[in-house]
Amino acid sequence: MNILLENTENMAGNIWLGIMPFLLSFAVTVIVVPILIPYLKRLKFGQEILEIGPSWHKKKEGTPTMGGLAFILGTVIAGAAALFVHFDLRLLMMVLISAGFGLVGVTDDYIKVVKKRNLGLTARQKFLLQTILAVIYVVVLWQTGNLDNHIIIPFMKRTVEINRFFYVLLILFVVTGTVNAVNLTDGIDGLASSITVAVLLFFTAVSVLLSDLGGAWYALAVLGGCLAFLIFNKYPARVFMGDTGSLFLGGSLSVLAVGLKMPLVLIIVGFVYLFETLSVIIQVTSFKLTGKRVFKMTPIHHHFEMCGWKEKKIVGVFTAVTVVLCVVGIFAVMPYIKGM
Repeated sequence: MNILLENTENMAGNIWLGIMPFLLSFAVTVIVVPILIPYLKRLKFGQEILEIGPSWHKKKEGTPTMGGLAFILGTVIAGAAALFVHFDLRLLMMVLISAGFGLVGVTDDYIKVVKKRNLGLTARQKFLLQTILAVIYVVVLWQTGNLDNHIIIPFMKRTVEINRFFYVLLILFVVTGTVNAVNLTDGIDGLASSITVAVLLFFTAVSVLLSDLGGAWYALAVLGGCLAFLIFNKYPARVFMGDTGSLFLGGSLSVLAVGLKMPLVLIIVGFVYLFETLSVIIQVTSFKLTGKRVFKMTPIHHHFEMCGWKEKKIVGVFTAVTVVLCVVGIFAVMPYIKGM
């Protein structure tokens, strides 16, 4: 308990530095989105609804997409401001690598909307680009002494060292898996952004408890942008984040988890993302093996839509579940924090 109090006191003097990235990112996003929406409409960067999707989603066709550009800009500006006050290599890498994932999303959205190729980048192209970004992040931090091959095991007091080869494989799996899971979750108004707000609050809390200023700054910067975007993305959405935003958010969560030695804890707090992905895997596997579908539609949020749930209810329930899991996540890392 004394360690917790000491860590919290050490962070208290830097509270204003945490508030600054949050407020700056929030302000930039709130200002940029209303400007971006009509601009995207003029460029005809509207969302196309696939025929395989729920039929009632057709009314959303034409809603501007690539709105994630707003909170990416907000996060980058907030991150740059924080770096100007106090340089932190880990914070710099989190900003750059997440922005890189956002750039992959921009490319994907551009191909879908402008080139009229509905599937955008191929799965192989996405995986290759995401792997390159993950490798760059791990190698740079490793070579500069800002990362090692230890990870926190939930509910254990100490970190566990993993063989370097298997550690790299684990990180690649976590990063690419998280990025694509968040992307799958972004299927109805406000779902991905609402869940991500809860997970970012978790990472902010544990960063403070660990006296990890860079992690807290970055989590708060992304949180500010995501909250501001939710104002326009909640049902009925005036703008979608597109792959631009979802890949950026997935990248942000994954680099935070890796930097805080919490890739396994991310499985707990981000279980809804995992559930979305597993539903697709189960559906595809079942159909290929038996010719039958387990769910009415996947990802799983569409299944609940087909069962008659309204979008607001799905978002509310999935977010509530995430909040509960984030509380569990806090308890999962407390033994390690107390043992520091």
